[in-house]
Amino acid sequence: MKAHLLYVEDDESLSFVTRDNLSLQGYQITHCADGKQGLEAFQKNDFDLCILDVMLPEMDGFTLAAEIRKSDPEIPILFLTAKSLKEDKIHGLRLGGDDYITKPFSIEELLLKIDIFLRRRNISGPSSQSNYKIGAFEFDSDNLILSGYGDERSLTQKEADLLQYFAENPNQVLKRSDILKKLWGEDDYFLGRSLDVFISRLRKYLKKDTDLKIENIHGVGFRLKC
Repeated sequence: MKAHLLYVEDDESLSFVTRDNLSLQGYQITHCADGKQGLEAFQKNDFDLCILDVMLPEMDGFTLAAEIRKSDPEIPILFLTAKSLKEDKIHGLRLGGDDYITKPFSIEELLLKIDIFLRRRNISGPSSQSNYKIGAFEFDSDNLILSGYGDERSLTQKEADLLQYFAENPNQVLKRSDILKKLWGEDDYFLGRSLDVFISRLRKYLKKDTDLKIENIHGVGFRLKC
């Protein structure tokens, strides 16, 4: 088995097709039809990634994600959102989600996103740098840990990916489109909103070091000034 995935979806037909396709790719799937079942399953098993529908009976996907984040701040969380509920995407990211997929979605898109997150979480080249000094902070990208001022914070995979990109290019202007293509695989408006959410998170995490600043270069992108 490639990895163990928690899949919480109450649509019986959709979940059947999705589970079947994921299983054919070698993934171990635990499926739950409501949020409470999903939380119970998460507490009893070890998972590598969570796929959560937003609109769930008993406990919605946002609440479920918040509960999951309390016990595991690092596990990748993908939200499934209705096409008409675009505000869900931003709200879900603020709660600690890593990405979202809009319904209806293709199995190919879902498989691609799963593969990207699992590779980023589990595979690191032997010669790649994993420890960075960012102002007064120490960043361990392999273990998703940001340390400084006597505190240690566990980052989500997407937060760590973004911070690593900045750490590898300090004091350089990074184009918005380049960041989106590198971290999300494509450049569109709503992914840009997602990027803004993650930029806000990193600014909050780094704010104790007043010499550090993630600058917004209007119309271009961002720069980590250090």
